Amino acid sequence: MPDTGKRDYYEVLSVAKTADAKGVKAAYRRLALKYHPDKNPGDAQAEELFKEASEAYDVLSDGDKRARYDRFGHQGLDGQHVGFNDVSDIFGAFSDMFGSFFGGAQARGGQRRGATLRADLIVPFDEMAEGATKTLTIRRHVACDECDGGGSSDGKPPVSCGTCGGRGQVITSSGFFSVQRPCPACGGDGQVVANPCKGCGGDGLMVGKRDVELTIPPGIFDGVTLRVPGEGEPAPRGGVPGDLNVRIRVEDHEVFLRSPEDPADLFLQAPVPITTALLGGQVEIPSLEGTVTLDVGAGTEPGDTIRVRGAGLPRFQGRGNGHLYVRVLYDVPKRPSRKMKKVLEGLRDLEQAEAGPARRSFEDDVKAHLRALEKRKKKS
Repeated sequence: MPDTGKRDYYEVLSVAKTADAKGVKAAYRRLALKYHPDKNPGDAQAEELFKEASEAYDVLSDGDKRARYDRFGHQGLDGQHVGFNDVSDIFGAFSDMFGSFFGGAQARGGQRRGATLRADLIVPFDEMAEGATKTLTIRRHVACDECDGGGSSDGKPPVSCGTCGGRGQVITSSGFFSVQRPCPACGGDGQVVANPCKGCGGDGLMVGKRDVELTIPPGIFDGVTLRVPGEGEPAPRGGVPGDLNVRIRVEDHEVFLRSPEDPADLFLQAPVPITTALLGGQVEIPSLEGTVTLDVGAGTEPGDTIRVRGAGLPRFQGRGNGHLYVRVLYDVPKRPSRKMKKVLEGLRDLEQAEAGPARRSFEDDVKAHLRALEKRKKKS
C-alpha cells in the first residue's frame, strides 16, 4: 500500500483498534484539551497536533469511514472528506463537543459559527455513472421573516454586552486552571439585542427549508461524503455559516455489479449459446453506453471471465475508466424443440467418439482408480 505520510489514526489517539466510540471520544477530548490553540497561542506545532487528532477522530468516530480505513488504510479514504483546512472548521464540525469545555460553537475571533449539518442522498446508478446535478432540500434555520435576520423588533442594531464587555467570552477559575467559556448573557456574540424580535427571540433565525444544488462527480461510490461549504446552519446575526456534509448512497443496478476492490470496475454475467462457447464467436452484451460486442474464444468454459477494457465506470477523481468483466454462463435450453433435440442427439454421438481433453483426463483418472482397487482386492 502506498505511503501517504500520515500516522496511523489509532496511534494518533493512542487507542486500540478495538476501542469503542466512547473510548475514541474520550481519547480525542484529552488531546483536544492539551493542544487546543487557545491554550497554546502562537504554538504552530500544537496547532498541527490539534488538527491531526481532530482528523483521526473525524474518521474513527464515523462508522463508514472507520470501516473503510480499517480495511484499506489511508488510501481507502480517497474521495472522502477527511481533514480540516483550519481550526475554525474543527470547531464547526465538533461544536457540540467543544461547546462543553471550550465554547466551540464560536469561531475564533469572537464570531459565532453555525453548526455542521449532515444529510444522506440516494443517487441512481445511471446518474452516478454520468455525473449529475441534484437538488437536495434540507431543513435548517433561515433568516427570520419578521426581522429580516436582524433579531431586533425595532430595527435597532445590537449593543455591546455588559457582562463580557463585548468580548463574547468569560473566564472562570477552578484551582490551577482557568477556562474560557462563552458569555452566558450574549451566548458568545459579544452583543445583545435590546428589544428582541418575538418571532425568533433575537437570534434572527427561524426553522425553514432550503434547496441546495449538489454536483455529483462521475464514478462516485457508495459512502463518499461531499462537503458543501457554507450550507450548514447559519450563525445568529451574521456569523460564519457551517458546512453541509452529504453522504452519498448509490442505488444498485439491475444488471451490473461494482467491484469491491476497484469501484470503477464492473461485473456482468452473460448467458452464451453453447455452440458459440465451443466454436468461438461474438455476442452482444449490455454496456453503460448501450451494447458492446464480446469476443468469445473457442473452447470457452462456463465460469470463464472475459475482460472488456475501458467499459467500466469513470474513475472517481481520477483519469480513464475501469473495465467490464463478463462471466460466461452456458445457455442450456430446458425444453429443446424436436429439431434442436435431434441436433443435440447427433452431437452426443460425436462427443462419444471425440472426447475433449478434460473428459479424456477424467477417464484416465477413473481407469487408474479402478486399477488401484483391483490391486487392493488381490492383496486381500
